[in-house]
Amino acid sequence: MALTQPAKFGEEWNDDRVKGYLNRLPPEGVSADFNVLYTAYKHMRANDFERFLVFFLAEGRDVNAKNSDGKTLLDLAKEHPSSNEFVTVLSSIGR
Repeated sequence: MALTQPAKFGEEWNDDRVKGYLNRLPPEGVSADFNVLYTAYKHMRANDFERFLVFFLAEGRDVNAKNSDGKTLLDLAKEHPSSNEFVTVLSSIGR
């Protein structure tokens, strides 16, 4: 099976692309705020995620939203050794 869109590395993300993650619909029973945070975390570099959080918070959304296991994104990021930059960004929010 051929790839429909080849991976691009080092590509700059404009604000519209970053903001596009705010509109991700969650699966049934999943917090909408947690879903968009987690999806952005999985797909963005830390600097783009930091920009995303500005837009996320400006909409009054909950950075402490929890998944079905009662964990926040910060809790999950702390479990991943390569997520130090994300932990720093999330911790700097001070909530």
